Amino acid sequence: MGGGPIPDKVNIRCDLKPGDIGSVVSLHGVLYAQEYGFDHTFEAYVAAGAADFAQAFNPQKDRLWVAEVEGQPIGSIAIVGRSESEAQLRWFLIHPHWRNLGLGRALLQKALEFCRQCRYRIISLWTVSDLAVATHLYKSVGFRKMEEKRGKVWGQMITEEQYVLHLF
Repeated sequence: MGGGPIPDKVNIRCDLKPGDIGSVVSLHGVLYAQEYGFDHTFEAYVAAGAADFAQAFNPQKDRLWVAEVEGQPIGSIAIVGRSESEAQLRWFLIHPHWRNLGLGRALLQKALEFCRQCRYRIISLWTVSDLAVATHLYKSVGFRKMEEKRGKVWGQMITEEQYVLHLF
């Protein structure tokens, strides 16, 4: 899971800039194809959700954190406000070269702090069962699996899992 301080060269920011949405989509498309064999439809899925996020973005209830090194994105996490009391965690990913350094935990903590500030009571997320390290991280902060469904999507047979965290 990694520990210790995040390397100094890693910058984590949440000031949404042109190119951020595209970099999140690209990173997801490329890495999920390489690591899990997902096809181009996964990138389209991420792009559709990210486009909706960008169009409806409200900094009072939504946030995207981008982790970068020398201006190049290496990871992300987002909170999408769904209602006054509910938010969804999305687009949580760290480039393999930068994993196991505590960066994932740092991003997740920033997302949870934002949710607490917004007074969200419930945070939900969808992931796939193959992401054991991410699942372990979610469980370590209190997320509980609520649902799972198996099917062919993104060119693969996968098990999607929904996790929920009750904050207040």
